[in-house]
Amino acid sequence: MEVLMHITYLVAAVLFILGLKRLSSPKTARSGNLMGASGMLLAIIATLAFTQILDWTWIIVGLVIGAAIGAFLARWVAMTAMPQMVAVFNAFGGGASALVASAEFLGYLEPGIAAPTFVISLTIVLSVFIGSITFSGSFLAWAKLEGHWERAITYPGGNIVNGLVFLGIIVIGAWIAVMPGVPIEWFIVLAVLALIFGLMFVMPIGGADMPVVVALLNSFSGLAAAATGFVLDNNVLIIAGSLVGASGLILTNIMCRAMNRSLANVLFSAFGAHVEAVGDGDGRPKIAKEINAEDAAVLMSYSNNVVVVPGYGLAVAQAQHQAREMSDLLGEKGVTVKFAVHPVAGRMPGHMNVLLAEANVPYDQLYESDDVNGEMERTDVVLILGANDVVNPDARTKKDSPLYGMPIINADYAKNTIVVKRSLNPGFAGTDNPLFYKDNNRMLFGDAKKVLTALVSELKRM
Repeated sequence: MEVLMHITYLVAAVLFILGLKRLSSPKTARSGNLMGASGMLLAIIATLAFTQILDWTWIIVGLVIGAAIGAFLARWVAMTAMPQMVAVFNAFGGGASALVASAEFLGYLEPGIAAPTFVISLTIVLSVFIGSITFSGSFLAWAKLEGHWERAITYPGGNIVNGLVFLGIIVIGAWIAVMPGVPIEWFIVLAVLALIFGLMFVMPIGGADMPVVVALLNSFSGLAAAATGFVLDNNVLIIAGSLVGASGLILTNIMCRAMNRSLANVLFSAFGAHVEAVGDGDGRPKIAKEINAEDAAVLMSYSNNVVVVPGYGLAVAQAQHQAREMSDLLGEKGVTVKFAVHPVAGRMPGHMNVLLAEANVPYDQLYESDDVNGEMERTDVVLILGANDVVNPDARTKKDSPLYGMPIINADYAKNTIVVKRSLNPGFAGTDNPLFYKDNNRMLFGDAKKVLTALVSELKRM
């Protein structure tokens, strides 16, 4: 029976790996997600079938409640809220790992139970430490993604305080790992400090860096699960946690490269804590030229090619379906339409891809930044939907800009640009965008969904 259980675990692990591989492309992502879910279902069934269960009551209760919550979230949470849901999933994953490890620690305190080995004690500490940080940090990330405390929250000496708390966690954790029989009060202190550190870890990070934070916390949840796998001597948990941890770290690195910033800079620079005033440097306001929906529709319909740059403004307005309808109408008029998706557009990795796929935008219309930048000088119109920092030319030229060095979509190289925004306010980086004031740019102010609906109406009348 034990051999059969491990064979089943191996099959589940293979499904996890193949599922991750297929998640790398929008065309295969759906089947990859199903493979990963099937692997997890298989692992759960194997664990329950080949383990002696003394009481099924709470297991059944947990399965029913968990399945109901999952079904509710899958059915009713809007695609625009996917980043928040991922953050919550990260939190629950880390919290579950910490609770399981804590239960194991309490089990060793029972009379007549031998003290745990150093390896078991160390993995318990790591699971509680990483899981608790993930739990509290992910919920704070959720709050930032929801629009609460979007700006980086800092205070004098914050990094020093964080360092001292982290040092305290390391000292207490090492004591618990090395010295079996440590009073339970110190274990509670370890968990509480880890929860506090999770909040302090995310608090100084601004909304612009949330894609990186979400990816990193996702990695943390996997590492916590892997540590718990060592605590329980469960191979499938070790494998699954390691896959999540490794893929999360790889994704974090990709996101940092997309912004041309180091992970340390993301975590400790308080990016977006200050907002740069809008002006020309001499106190005089800059002038941005406006355009209405009718003129914008005429300009695009008589173009040879149009590049659409989606941003968080598109997501928050839930305007992805109107964007696809506009693209289809332009295509019927012979206009070539491409969607240029920046790696850090939105609030999580792949946010824009998910939204556009949900609106049935063809995969062959989705392009990465590098794929369209070489064509920008020959592009007739670039329509920017709620994006800001990812099209800011200061990233190329202004050395004192917080965006300097970040690879962007070179929309300003196009013959014409139209920016759809509610106002001229800076993006999450807190810096003004000179693109708004260029001679070949026009501002189309308003909610992205309302603006696109107006554009669709105008295109239908032509």
